[in-house]
Amino acid sequence: MRMSPASLPRRVLAEFTGTAALVAVIVGSGIRADSLSQDTGVRLLANASASAIGLGLLIALLGPLSGAHFNPVVTLSEWWTRRRDREGGREVLAYLAAQVAGAVGGALLAEAMFGRAPGSWSTEPRAALHLLLGEAVATAGLVLVVQGLRHVGRPQLAPVAVAGYIGAAIWFTSSGSFANPAATVGRSLTDSFTGIAPSSVPAYAAAQLLGMLAGMGLAGVLYGTTGPRAEPAGASGRPSG
Repeated sequence: MRMSPASLPRRVLAEFTGTAALVAVIVGSGIRADSLSQDTGVRLLANASASAIGLGLLIALLGPLSGAHFNPVVTLSEWWTRRRDREGGREVLAYLAAQVAGAVGGALLAEAMFGRAPGSWSTEPRAALHLLLGEAVATAGLVLVVQGLRHVGRPQLAPVAVAGYIGAAIWFTSSGSFANPAATVGRSLTDSFTGIAPSSVPAYAAAQLLGMLAGMGLAGVLYGTTGPRAEPAGASGRPSG
């Protein structure tokens, strides 16, 4: 049974809630992993697994409401490639604001859940060139997955495909695959395994935007510029059914 399209306030609330929950999962699992093991590989495995599972569940749950972007690069790339001729920037701006606010709230919530003082800035610098290259690659791959699912008409695969890609990219990219400017801002508020120093946030965000453009360009070359065959949940700003 198809759902009626959600109103803009409900879609924005879904984006806020989903982004907050996602960042809480990422940060919280990192804090938990820190307390359980000093082995970096074990901590990364725990964090990657929790992040991928949490993301997949959130896309499945909230995709029918807002499209489950939870990420400014997804919102911007989808608006630019598919919707800029039909809608203005009001929804885009609302989504972006909700995502950033949700990411900050999710990071603070995770810190509070583990009895840590909320709002402690991260001291982990991540501005090295090879890390920025890894972040651009991670983001390009994410955009390609999202747009590829839309072009090939496989909306039912979005929770598994997007979550699976992020889980893999946490391992195969040097940056740890933040691939999300909003989450990057939120993760600057935790001095833990998943944190990033505030001074590194602008460079990471720039790498993510460059990765978004690369992913959009590659998707255009591979799939052409024809309209989508179907909208995957987690890829668009509209409910998929």
